[in-house]
Amino acid sequence: MRASRPTLSVTSKLSAALILSALLAACGDKPAATASAPPPPEVGIVTVAPTRLALTTELPGRLEASRVAQVRARVPGIVLKRTFTEGSNVKAGDVLFRIDPAPLQATFASTQATVAKAEANLAQAALKVQRYKPLVDTNAISKQEYDDALTAQKQATADLATAKATRQSASLNLGYATVSAPIAGRIGRAQVTEGALVGQGEATPLATVQQVDPIYVNLTQSSTDILRLRRAMASGKLQAAGQNAARVTLVTEDGQVYPQSGKLLFSDLSVDESSGAVTLRAEFPNPGRLLLPGMYVRARLEQAVNDAALTVPQQAVQRTTDGATVLVVGADNKVTARPIKTESSQGNLAIVSAGLNAGDRVIVEGLQKAKPGSTVRTVAWIAPVAPPAQSKTN
Repeated sequence: MRASRPTLSVTSKLSAALILSALLAACGDKPAATASAPPPPEVGIVTVAPTRLALTTELPGRLEASRVAQVRARVPGIVLKRTFTEGSNVKAGDVLFRIDPAPLQATFASTQATVAKAEANLAQAALKVQRYKPLVDTNAISKQEYDDALTAQKQATADLATAKATRQSASLNLGYATVSAPIAGRIGRAQVTEGALVGQGEATPLATVQQVDPIYVNLTQSSTDILRLRRAMASGKLQAAGQNAARVTLVTEDGQVYPQSGKLLFSDLSVDESSGAVTLRAEFPNPGRLLLPGMYVRARLEQAVNDAALTVPQQAVQRTTDGATVLVVGADNKVTARPIKTESSQGNLAIVSAGLNAGDRVIVEGLQKAKPGSTVRTVAWIAPVAPPAQSKTN
């Protein structure tokens, strides 16, 4: 009985060691079983799809009155009265200034007297010819006397015509003493005051009338851009927005969009050698006289239409010295970097000319969490709504 006790003790110890090892192994496996991989990051994507897009070019420009008339004194004299309010609107024919007409009236009266004298001389010469005609037929007077009478009659006729022309000129000058507006528009400040002597040897400027409804905006565009557009339209990639009827919108100096749209009138047929630019002109209605000549503006000109433009938000494009790239999510939700080419931009959209196809899923939001080769979880990206503009108060 005593000899078997050591055997049982060793067996018990071995069993206890095996049980402890199993427990330790179970405890070591438990953390591995409970640990799990982190979920893939969430990114916002857009699915590329061809859309019809009007290509708009934003160009700098200056406003210019559609008609400008410089009011000048056409006769010498003293300004008696100014009859308009500076900065007001005037109609064609409205009286603006009155110049002292007294000297001009005296000249006109003198020409009238000259006309009357010429008429009397002509009447006398005509009567003399009338009396001489039967006498020369009967040889009561010589042929020379009759010819002299005819010549005197013709001379009197010419003198009368000269006198009438002089009277007409005097009448015109008398009319010029009343200075009227040649066109309808807005008149600026008066350049002379009452009592000023004007028209002495030159046509003295008195004021300027500008027609600002409609108003012109003169724009300049690079000849390179125009050449690129024309080549694209010739190849069929783009369609013309309309011949001499392209829609133009205006952005004023304070960043506000002018409520009424304009139309393109013409473009120069030549390129400015000094700047390499082509001049464009657009016309805008201006019934409220909000637009003033000389103001700096920016015009958005619709020059062509792309029926199948591929666009992505500007924030999706990563630009480096090597070019532009975007991150594309494949069917297996893995991210790949895709080099692209952009030809222009339209607002917050980049127009892609190469590198993308319809149906590609491009990452727009969460770019910092997506790396090429990684797996992501995608959600549709929604463009943020711009906050309403706040009015500024002084």
